[in-house]
Amino acid sequence: MPNQGGSGERRSSDSYDLNPILGTPEIEVPLQECHLNATGTDWTILHSGAVLTQTDEYRFYHEPREIHPFGLALWPSAIALAHEVAMRANAFERTRVLELGAGTGLPGIAAASLGADVVQTDNHKVALSLCQQNGRRNGVVDQIEYRLASWGAWDDDTEYDWILGSDILYNRDQHPNLHRIFETNLRHGGTILLSDPFRHTSIEFLELLEGEGWSITMNRWTLGDDDLVRPVGVFELRL
Repeated sequence: MPNQGGSGERRSSDSYDLNPILGTPEIEVPLQECHLNATGTDWTILHSGAVLTQTDEYRFYHEPREIHPFGLALWPSAIALAHEVAMRANAFERTRVLELGAGTGLPGIAAASLGADVVQTDNHKVALSLCQQNGRRNGVVDQIEYRLASWGAWDDDTEYDWILGSDILYNRDQHPNLHRIFETNLRHGGTILLSDPFRHTSIEFLELLEGEGWSITMNRWTLGDDDLVRPVGVFELRL
């Protein structure tokens, strides 16, 4: 594995405002709006709450809250991955992109805004509904296909130029399914970008892939301000 110091530390700073409610037949969730800017491009993303620091994450898991999919929250890995995509703007034009576990949809929206045709997948209808709402807010809904999909019952054999995933490696039980998707759906010469806040299970899986011959490099991003920073690695995988 590459040194976790990576090839350059970057800081992201974003703002948040109160916004409306996501209402579906399954659930109603109060939403906030996040404004992001990267390399001159602006995005606005609705989410159920920002989970940027480790303290935020602890509260998210342990304090009483309404039960809804984790994907409705805005996670630091999604922000880091969107900024990483924006840094590679020319590489996404006229490409085919698959986003796994899309959640609020931010990385895929970034890719679509750069000229990619994107398939965003999630296994929760509510998350996919929010994902589509965010695509519409950012003017790229016609460039994105929204697909309800489970990694364990994956039936897509399309080859993609890029596969994106933000904080999707936390569950060790899903690693075999993701391994299969990576090998099936990445075209020859394609690239996978995975962002992760250095979870132990994630590093284990990446080390396994590297042992199988995958080339893995990393950029390190830093989210937050002052003493509340959260490091996120964006790992580039090629076979």
